[in-house]
Amino acid sequence: MPFLFLSNVRIRWMLITLFGVMLSGCGQTIANKNVQGLAFPAVKGSSLSGVEHQLPGDFLGQKTIYLIGYVQNAQFDIDRWLIGMDMKRVTTKAYELPTIAGMVPQFFSTQIDQGMRQGIPKELWGGVITIYDDGEIVQEFTGNSAPNNARVMVIDEQGKVIFFHDRGFSVAALNEMIAAIGTAEP
Repeated sequence: MPFLFLSNVRIRWMLITLFGVMLSGCGQTIANKNVQGLAFPAVKGSSLSGVEHQLPGDFLGQKTIYLIGYVQNAQFDIDRWLIGMDMKRVTTKAYELPTIAGMVPQFFSTQIDQGMRQGIPKELWGGVITIYDDGEIVQEFTGNSAPNNARVMVIDEQGKVIFFHDRGFSVAALNEMIAAIGTAEP
């Protein structure tokens, strides 16, 4: 019986090690890039309310703000941007884009989305669009170094990035974003 217990422990540790190797192999660090002036790549995602989206295609003809997070800790930075935009009365529609690259997260996308739904009021689910299948495309586009910082961008009516910031929230950066979109109320 002790041998059976020992083999179960070994099997558990082998599975944990294998899972850890799979997770670490899924992500590579990509140097950050300033993407201002470039067209946002065509990607697909799904809102927490279940609506499928093509970005930036679904929002062409209007300026939009994308708040992209690559890791859960980026939510703190995203929240600061959202509070700042609210305080400055920014009226341009903003979308949170949790963007997760790799095969393993795709297997757990339902559980990840459900976890997000539990912490977000239902009326806001349409503004959170998770990107799994095309997560690598977005990370290649912006880079993913310093992942706790959100990638904040304003997309113009044609799908081009007219403002980009990836160094963490600051009032100066918020004011630059507002100048780029020109939608703040006094």
